[in-house]
Amino acid sequence: MSKKRVLLLGINFSPELTGIGKYTGEMAEWLAGNGFDCTVVTSFPYYPQWKMQKPYTGKWYKKEVSVDGNLCVYRCPLYVPASPTGIKRILHELTFCFTAFFVLLRLFFKPSNDIVFCMAPPFLLGFLGLFYRFFKGGKLVYHIHDMQIEAARDLNILKSDALFRFLFRIEKYILNSSDYVTTVAVGMKKKIELKTRHNVIHFANWVAIENFWPLKNDTSAKQHWGFKETDKIALYSGAIGEKQGLESLITVAENLKNEHHIKIAICGTGPYKERLMQMTEEKNLDNIVFLPLQEMDVFNRFLNMADVHLIIQKRKAGDLMMPSKLTNVHAVGGLALITADPGTNLHEVVTEHNIGVLIPAEDDKALQDAIVRCCADDFTPQKRNGRIYVERHLARTSILKALLATVSGDSVNADANPSMVKPVLS
Repeated sequence: MSKKRVLLLGINFSPELTGIGKYTGEMAEWLAGNGFDCTVVTSFPYYPQWKMQKPYTGKWYKKEVSVDGNLCVYRCPLYVPASPTGIKRILHELTFCFTAFFVLLRLFFKPSNDIVFCMAPPFLLGFLGLFYRFFKGGKLVYHIHDMQIEAARDLNILKSDALFRFLFRIEKYILNSSDYVTTVAVGMKKKIELKTRHNVIHFANWVAIENFWPLKNDTSAKQHWGFKETDKIALYSGAIGEKQGLESLITVAENLKNEHHIKIAICGTGPYKERLMQMTEEKNLDNIVFLPLQEMDVFNRFLNMADVHLIIQKRKAGDLMMPSKLTNVHAVGGLALITADPGTNLHEVVTEHNIGVLIPAEDDKALQDAIVRCCADDFTPQKRNGRIYVERHLARTSILKALLATVSGDSVNADANPSMVKPVLS
């Protein structure tokens, strides 16, 4: 029997270490390692730095092929704004859709794909999926990581009511025209089902549990990253943008100046990082430390170093996106301090499974008190429950096998620990 062929369309991909690119990359690796012929149409790595990453230049198309030939990656040039405002983000996504269109034309002369995944955002990428399916067939799966239009509206990234009405009409057409619609969170699933005739499938962000696990008695880890062994580390690790509401940490750090053993570490990069660093310098705070995005080969140890992990979002983003960093925190047995209001899916999941500490969103005093409490009290049950939760519900192999069986109608034979297929230039 011939191998099934899968096409992934997404603006973000490996070697990006956070966000959508991380999951699309891991998905492609899993597919290639488990008997699928996988083709990816994507851009060059730029997120979360919003800057083209070396050794890529992004000036022209590039093709990468894995050693065994099971994974083929087409990278398309695009406009990457240094400061991604609303209009610049639109131009950024439109340039990718434009350049990716020409790769799809090239794929018309290659064997058809059985399944086509469109990774949204950008939501307009769905048009490319529909275009390909019209000529080449296959099942189109429209996968939503973030509810992009609602987020742009609620976070005031765009402000034109007429533009939003137009965008929602386009989105509804894409949703109803796809064969399957999937999303990463139950709360988002409920919202999306109000906009489409489809029964939306919950396709959760997974954990590659072979890469993340609890480390015991690693006493030198804090010193390795410049802290004292006696320090208590409250860590935020991920994209640094306005939707996270990280300016709260500046206020919290100012109020905790006399708690000398508590250090707030902000790890990552993004368009808002320089502003946060400027605020920290203006207030002369020495209890906030900014760290660069960590490489994957040390990331497990780095996450294990923290005493409490900060999962911070603004209130309006509560059910419009699922914080991808949370799954890795649970995988390493870390204590998650989460801003989520009652009624959101995130609040419900954390409460039901007792896998973290919850506080209201955008409440600086509650955040400050919770950090102190998390650094002082014993939360072993929540840490243990988090690891159990990801093992039972968020293992990559079980999630991908279940989804592929649903959209293809066939069972999927896969190893529990597939080989990691890294694309190399050909």
